[in-house]
Amino acid sequence: MAGFVCAVDVGTGSARAGILDRNGNLLGRADHKIAMRQPKPGHAEHDSEDIWSAVCAAVKAAREKAGVGAEDIVGISFDATCSLVVRDVEANQLSVSDDGDNRWDTIVWLDHRALAEADECTATGHHVLDHVGGVMSPEMEIPKLMWLKRHLPSQWQKTGYFFDLADFLTWKASGSTARSQCTLTCKWTYLAHETPGWQDDFLNTVALGDLLARGNLPERASPVGADLGPLTAQAAEALGLTTACRVGSGLIDAYAGALGVLGRFVGDFASIERHMALIAGTSSCVMAMSPEPRPFAGGWGPYFGVTLADCWTSEGGQSATGALLDHIIRWHGAGGEPDAAMHGRIAERVMALRAEEGEAFASRLHVLPDFHGNRSPLADSHAVGVISGLTLDASFDSLCRLYWRTAVGIALGVRHILETLNENGYVIDTLHVTGGHTKNPLLMELYADATGCTVIEPLADEAVLLGTGMAAAAAGGLYPTLTEAAAAMQQGGRERKPNPAARKGFERDYRIFLEMHRQRQVLEGL
Repeated sequence: MAGFVCAVDVGTGSARAGILDRNGNLLGRADHKIAMRQPKPGHAEHDSEDIWSAVCAAVKAAREKAGVGAEDIVGISFDATCSLVVRDVEANQLSVSDDGDNRWDTIVWLDHRALAEADECTATGHHVLDHVGGVMSPEMEIPKLMWLKRHLPSQWQKTGYFFDLADFLTWKASGSTARSQCTLTCKWTYLAHETPGWQDDFLNTVALGDLLARGNLPERASPVGADLGPLTAQAAEALGLTTACRVGSGLIDAYAGALGVLGRFVGDFASIERHMALIAGTSSCVMAMSPEPRPFAGGWGPYFGVTLADCWTSEGGQSATGALLDHIIRWHGAGGEPDAAMHGRIAERVMALRAEEGEAFASRLHVLPDFHGNRSPLADSHAVGVISGLTLDASFDSLCRLYWRTAVGIALGVRHILETLNENGYVIDTLHVTGGHTKNPLLMELYADATGCTVIEPLADEAVLLGTGMAAAAAGGLYPTLTEAAAAMQQGGRERKPNPAARKGFERDYRIFLEMHRQRQVLEGL
């Protein structure tokens, strides 16, 4: 049976599109940059129409590269960051910024303007917090909506639609105002395992009792991969596809990556608890699945049915990882622009210095990588980074030492999350890593050696696109269910075992890492 699908992934800086066949093979891929502005510290904004234009350009280019006819694309789905899109009652763009420029209608996921509102949510003690690790993050949508209503009340009165970014894209494509079970459950305090899913008492407590009516939100969410209808004529023309193409309910980008790398275990829930997905780029998300809910302190979830039906997913993460390494390069006197060439040059020099100096290399330098807060397992968005062991050396080699030890700190942060998960019922010993970090040889080495886990790098070039392609395949009718699509389209991976010789050094580093957490807390309390 012929038939191809289109998967679209919208990240922080670009929109990517891929054309896949029914076996999950990626035939063509293209990307297009998207705009972001940061008008003040803690604020970050997108232009949703710019994002849609980038999506359309990427889809056209990907299909051209794949050599597949428009009429052969039977399904399309979208994943995206958990950014908040705001539209007025006529569905026009509506500013989320103090300057009132309607072009900037989207609060980016990493925006931390709503720290105070997040703390207010936490203070309610409501049981919705049981599914966000007990602490509300400013990266979720409810605090951002509270901020919008409080700080821009005139704009709030004009609002008619609120979308998580993936749902905005399915709306642009199909005209459907359905919302994904993944987006609403993970970021809007919707409880998919309860009826009703919306907790009205919580929304009233945080002064968002008018949220559903104001934002044109549905009473029930749509499962991932649900058929939301065909492309509209306008969307089909913009995307270079046809109105025969069906639109599938989408996902948050990290959950698409989890589906792409863990979907192969759908028939073996007994072993799925040994595996953790690490979707690592600008930030890092870790995902673990289980047949039963397994809450853990400082984690998000467990969420029901946000990837596969009848499966619970727990999420942890680090708010700045790739972004932190970029920051270190810009910040250091011997740094500069953190492009691929600079990262490659640093990695090459780190390898050489380690070969020369052995275990002594940068051994007195330690980095606590919470420069943008600690998402997991502390759930402390106010946390700050710490560096111990600096000298007056401002050479390129000193940058390489700091870069290496920052990468070590990032990997130890993953171990911190992993151990917290395992203390709460998981038995994780295998990491499936996807995203930009797979291009960084230092991080890939560290993810095995610093955690003691087997690391699997998926053979699929884009595991996030693969997961979204699975949703598109279900919507497009290539498979009866998302579960069957995930099983049929899954790909293998390359395995890396931890180096036993490195264990002792990283055990010491981890003890220091935990002690730095403790000492930071002491300093904060003085």
